[in-house]
Amino acid sequence: MQFAHIKRRRFISLLGGVAAWPLAARAQQSAMPVVGFLNPKSPETMRELIAPFHQGLAETGYVEGRNLAIEYRWAKGQNDRLPAMAADLVQQRVAVIVAESTPTALAAKAATPTIPIVFIVGADPVELGLAASLARPGGNMTGVVSLNAGIAAKRLQLLHELAPATRDIAFLCNPANPHYVALETAELRAAAGVLGLRLLLLNASSPGEIEVAFANLVAQRAGAFLLGTDPLFMTARNQVVALANRHALPAIYPFREDAAAGGLISYGTSLPDAFRLMGGYTGRILSGSKPADLPVQQVTKMEMVINLKTAKALGVSIPLPLLGRADETIE
Repeated sequence: MQFAHIKRRRFISLLGGVAAWPLAARAQQSAMPVVGFLNPKSPETMRELIAPFHQGLAETGYVEGRNLAIEYRWAKGQNDRLPAMAADLVQQRVAVIVAESTPTALAAKAATPTIPIVFIVGADPVELGLAASLARPGGNMTGVVSLNAGIAAKRLQLLHELAPATRDIAFLCNPANPHYVALETAELRAAAGVLGLRLLLLNASSPGEIEVAFANLVAQRAGAFLLGTDPLFMTARNQVVALANRHALPAIYPFREDAAAGGLISYGTSLPDAFRLMGGYTGRILSGSKPADLPVQQVTKMEMVINLKTAKALGVSIPLPLLGRADETIE
């Protein structure tokens, strides 16, 4: 009887330990810092960029699911959803908000003056009101500048080199992102004047409007195509590339991923590099650094990628000097 009583006590003790284990696990999980990942795109578009973001976190000692939780919010190309998503992350009391693109960073800024924010933008964050200076951002924001919106004139020059006989160039932009539109349009108009080109502005704020924009492009007999840097066009990348190729247009895009998806040529900074840096800054802030003391980093390396398979399909001959300057060719 005494032996049975001891066994029963051991069983109850073990049962109590098993019952308590989920509580302990939940307590440990709730103690993890939570990062709010606010993004204007879709998970499918971001698949290749989440990995370098995680790499940057790992370099500072943070691994999702082990000592860090991440709340993902995807606007799927609809910038008007960003303010509510930012407010939701603030309500969740996340430790840091990471925000890619100008509309996302501005939405995060409007949502909180206290929670640290790490951004990626393609224009000067000082002009955008996101930082007091690059060296000393001040406030609760810092991050990475990719400068992709500031090299639109260079893309136009490359497109002119690719299609020198073409005088009418279509530029697709998203009016829902007025900061980028103003910057890129002013730069492109100035460059078009120097090169003797006519710039046709096409607007699209949704996938349906992208179809309409290409119909207008054909109606206005544009001979070449330049894509703006708005996140909508990254979400709708396959649609944009397919339309440009369907109309056999010499076209230039902002990101390597566009050329990899079948775009003719891309020129811009490396998004994986920017996301790795953003992950690193997120980890440093989780470890106690203040955004105000972390200088805004700049991704300055430019890469040009030419898709030779697309060039062959479109019947476009790539000039040898342009081909020789390519950082990568896709066969």
